[in-house]
Amino acid sequence: MATKPDQGNIISRRGILPILGGSLLIPFFGYNQSGPEVNKNVNDDVYETLLRPDGTTVKVRASTLKKSKVVKKNISNTTFLNWLGKKI
Repeated sequence: MATKPDQGNIISRRGILPILGGSLLIPFFGYNQSGPEVNKNVNDDVYETLLRPDGTTVKVRASTLKKSKVVKKNISNTTFLNWLGKKI
């Protein structure tokens, strides 16, 4: 009887299928933490939309609004329009 020659550790097709299938599942595991995170203040990314005196809109950071100072409180609409220079 002829014996099969010893060829060492040859991976057969049946042996490579679990390796191939396992490698396709790697993206589903993911990572617990992503790369180094940059510490950003949450308020820096938040923008508020405000109106200009000419009627156009402007986006302003919310942190800038918090740092702003109130000139007059509780003014009427007509006083506000006069302050802006608009005529009624």
